Amino acid sequence: MRSVTYSMGVSLDGYIAGPDGEFGWTEPDEEVFSVVTEEIREVGVHLLGRRLYETMLYWETADQDPSLNDSMLEWAAIWKPLPKVVFSTTLSAVQGSARLASGGLAEEIERLRTQPGEGEIAIGGATLAAEAAALGLIDEYRVRVYPVLVGGGLPFFAQREQRVDLDLVEARTFSSRVVYLRYRVAR
Repeated sequence: MRSVTYSMGVSLDGYIAGPDGEFGWTEPDEEVFSVVTEEIREVGVHLLGRRLYETMLYWETADQDPSLNDSMLEWAAIWKPLPKVVFSTTLSAVQGSARLASGGLAEEIERLRTQPGEGEIAIGGATLAAEAAALGLIDEYRVRVYPVLVGGGLPFFAQREQRVDLDLVEARTFSSRVVYLRYRVAR
């Protein structure tokens, strides 16, 4: 059965975006970016909320940006054809290899888990991931912790009232002082 993963950059105080919505502090250096690229290689389908989908639209045409280096072009080449499912109540259409979700999150994940296919089911966006976490649908959390305190904003983890035990699968510290933590939900 395909695993559901949630991977994001986060401040040490637990936010993926600061109080003003800014997240430039998560821009990865080459070393961290290579890990992000390896992660996306393992993805078979990516689930996104509207805000993240709109942010990621840049990558649909990034291959035309002459300022991108080879590693960014490689990432764009992986991202662009990757099947994406967008959860939105306000969008009526999406672009590229994306489609709008036809059902709820639990139903969509169940459908994807039972379909033949390779690769993980990745969830992007804190709001969508919080819904998946509340439903017990996330199998792995992959956190890139940046050495910054932003003081508030959009949390990586929504406040929950249930305990979830995790097993550490991998931990790395990069020269940029970013720490990568990969946890599997203990079941």
